[in-house]
Amino acid sequence: MTNPSFMKRFNVPVTYRSPLITAIKEKRRQEDRLKKDFSPTLLDFGPLKIALARHFGFCYGVENAIEIAFRTIEEHPGRRIFLLSEMIHNPFVNDDLQAKGVSFLMDTKGKILTDPDSLTAEDIVIIPAFGTTLDMEKRLRDKGIPVERYDTTCPFVEKVWNRSEQIAQKGYTVVVHGKPSHEETRATFSHSAAHAPTIVLTDMSEARILAEFITGERPAETFQEVFRGRTSAGFDMSSDLQRIGVVNQTTMLASDTQAIADFLKDVMTDFHGLSQDQVSERFADTRDTLCYATMDNQSAVQGMLNTPADLAIVVGGRNSSNTSHLVELCEQRLPTYFIRSAADIISDTSLLHTDWRTQQEQPMEGFLPTGRDVITILLTSGASCPDAMVEGVIRRLTECVPGSRDVDAIVAEWV
Repeated sequence: MTNPSFMKRFNVPVTYRSPLITAIKEKRRQEDRLKKDFSPTLLDFGPLKIALARHFGFCYGVENAIEIAFRTIEEHPGRRIFLLSEMIHNPFVNDDLQAKGVSFLMDTKGKILTDPDSLTAEDIVIIPAFGTTLDMEKRLRDKGIPVERYDTTCPFVEKVWNRSEQIAQKGYTVVVHGKPSHEETRATFSHSAAHAPTIVLTDMSEARILAEFITGERPAETFQEVFRGRTSAGFDMSSDLQRIGVVNQTTMLASDTQAIADFLKDVMTDFHGLSQDQVSERFADTRDTLCYATMDNQSAVQGMLNTPADLAIVVGGRNSSNTSHLVELCEQRLPTYFIRSAADIISDTSLLHTDWRTQQEQPMEGFLPTGRDVITILLTSGASCPDAMVEGVIRRLTECVPGSRDVDAIVAEWV
């Protein structure tokens, strides 16, 4: 899939940029324009070596959203400006926007913080990169607020919506692989449900349960109880599971979405006795809905994990779905720490780690191994994490490992 960021460079605050990271990314891009090399970039600080993932940090959708948000603030001094919810799942970017006077209408779970009924046609409401529901769009339009003018919805999220509509027109029910409470999943569900019966699945275990309803292994009368709150209005199991297609929340593990799609495709094929030529009669091919940035970042982590190392560090917001999946991949291979910024590295012995399953912060002691001549650390970040924060983590790590080369000397070699 073509990366649209090759075709456009965004104007985001310079404080989010890193000369070191920018130089590294540009050099890797020049050397590997087809993005076939997922090996990490090795930074040698002497007793500390850092293997930096091939792809990480701001994606096209995030940079687009940030550019629109800050430009809107600059162009409309004195106007009331609201964010529908968090612009992206990075607390520092959201804090910057709030510091400039932007207010949130909702939190990430959809809880109302500012009553939409208090809005007027003179107010500006920015739609975040995750998109929003059709109901919320209508509420804003009814207030005379031009939704499209300040809509930062990621084009890859919109692509999922468009693909859902396309398969709906062909009579398929839409299965959304995503986290039911996530803003993007709520938005995708809303747009899909306007055109077709829709159901949300969180993981493969729920896909297996759905398969048991498809094949009749589970009694139909228990369906609504099992999937309560995750089906569109009037969902009829007996008719709406005859033809299906799987789309995704773009920040989920791409491999998980594909595994669920392949599994349900096999279920439909076997249950209905289909030949390979007949599969499309029951199952829609939606592989083109997987987000390039999600796949690139996850593939880069897989490539990074081929480098022998002592530990991995993943940088990003606690409630960032795409970041949590990078942590999940790393944890399968070696000790992994999920931090928000360099400030979470308290000393050379302790840091604040976030459990990606619960989003709870946990103090961790002894994260750096002792008695080693060289410590090797794998490093990456989520799609909503500014590159400047990654450089900040690199600088903090060199402070924690005595004898490390000066970071500015490394910067001079790259820039």
